[in-house]
Amino acid sequence: MIVTAIILGLVQGLTEFLPISSSAHIRIVSQLLGVGDWGAGFTAICQIGTETAVIIYFRKEIKEILLNFFAILSPNSVTSLRASGGTKNTYWTRLKNNSPAQLGWWIIIGSLPAIILGVLLKDVIKTDFRNLWLTAVMLISFGLILGIIDRYQSASKTIKDLNWLDAVLYGIGQSLALIPGVSRSGGTISAGRLMKYDRNSSARYAFLLAIPAVFGSGLFETVDVLTDLPANFPGPVPAIIAVLISFIVGYFVIIAFLRIVTTFSYMPFVIYRVALGVLVLGLLAVGVLTPL
Repeated sequence: MIVTAIILGLVQGLTEFLPISSSAHIRIVSQLLGVGDWGAGFTAICQIGTETAVIIYFRKEIKEILLNFFAILSPNSVTSLRASGGTKNTYWTRLKNNSPAQLGWWIIIGSLPAIILGVLLKDVIKTDFRNLWLTAVMLISFGLILGIIDRYQSASKTIKDLNWLDAVLYGIGQSLALIPGVSRSGGTISAGRLMKYDRNSSARYAFLLAIPAVFGSGLFETVDVLTDLPANFPGPVPAIIAVLISFIVGYFVIIAFLRIVTTFSYMPFVIYRVALGVLVLGLLAVGVLTPL
């Protein structure tokens, strides 16, 4: 189990931030390793490692967001008064003139769709959504969607152009990742590119937006697992190892991915998704993989 946990940690770290669906890869690799499906709980716990990598990589941006978000709550704050620009010192005036604080709100608002749907669809996520036939179809279809949007949609907006409506639409894109095969970053980035945000802004906001939802689901699943240990759960030691491996690998993948998207298109990921989806369909058809 330790070797399997190391492999799955590597898979999680390598695929979480790429628009190719980490949950789909863990499902597929788990079966090929002969351990079956360790469950949505194990996947969610593994994601704590990769999201910790996000927090460390974006620590300066996160610190700025938090400091400004709480600073403008106080009208006597030096930061708040300076941000207000001498106009009427209301909360909304301070917020309007404070981009980091606004981004904090857009992250909160954008997180709501995934949180709400995650709670409402909890049982389906752990059962029907993990069907590999569905996963393969999602890999192919959302790969094509990402490719078409990225190829033909112009890019005229940056992360500074975010507003509450765009945050909601981003959040809906992220919530589609509750279905393995869609990809959290893929769904969010596709939504951003559809709204004419450039690749770098879409990717950076996708990383920041994932923090509340992923940490929330990861902690929730950890408590759930500890309360009622599933029969197929590998145990705490393999889970901890997988989290540590996914954190280390995930950190370096963030660096590489952000450099890639500023120079190249998403087409290599699209081709990979379609090829993997077709391969999974073939393996399911011949019985090498089982749907559940």
